[in-house]
Amino acid sequence: MIRTVNVTRYVTPLREGGSLPAIVEADDDGLYVLKFRGAGQGPRALIAELVAGEIGRLLGLPVPEIVFARLDGAIGRNEPDFEIKDLIHASVGLNLGMDFLPGALPFDPAAAQRVEADLASAIVWFDAYITNVDRTARNTNMLWWHKQLYLIDHGAALYFHHNWGEPRIQARAPFRPIKDHVLLPYASRLRAADETLPPRLASYVLAAILEQIPDEWLIAHPGFEDAAAQRAGYLEYLLARLEAPRLFVEEALHAHAQSLL
Repeated sequence: MIRTVNVTRYVTPLREGGSLPAIVEADDDGLYVLKFRGAGQGPRALIAELVAGEIGRLLGLPVPEIVFARLDGAIGRNEPDFEIKDLIHASVGLNLGMDFLPGALPFDPAAAQRVEADLASAIVWFDAYITNVDRTARNTNMLWWHKQLYLIDHGAALYFHHNWGEPRIQARAPFRPIKDHVLLPYASRLRAADETLPPRLASYVLAAILEQIPDEWLIAHPGFEDAAAQRAGYLEYLLARLEAPRLFVEEALHAHAQSLL
């Protein structure tokens, strides 16, 4: 189960993020990178962050702990920056936080940092499965911390939910952006990843992850009569994507071969 913490102090904004995330302190004395529900990308970005991050953890990938972060409007009372103050007021209630990794360094594909083939292949498989467009050389969304690679920022994943259609049909769509994945040249074990990772994503464990999405984050949609039906739509999508033949794997294999030419 995802823990819930209460934000006690706004520390500093992280202005490199498009949605203006921030470092905050919580009542467990921990520091977290807070993603605001009231940011321009809205609650769907938080849903993608939660679902993708927990799937990554389920697959054994290094994802910082995710928490629900309850925000009180009083936190922004003395904030001099009007943009930040408005964002806090628009996000009162439940938001999403990720464990802050102090001193972490961004992954630099131009530096002499290599990623082992098994890990690189698992990450490429994972990002292709969740349709994560945001792990490129331009924006790697990976950090080195204590000599270990960590995956961050999955708010751009699961982009099908920005334009709901038939989940099963959307799940079988190609994922061309995988050709731009920063770890693709190292992903020589994609076949092995495709054998070991899918069995970990049983229907009941995916359903358990989706059950944790707060009802208030599920934006009303005419295709779903209630929050439970919308969660079922997510589950239908995630399960259909795992059905053989897994087109996203074949696409990633082809892109990997092309990256070596």
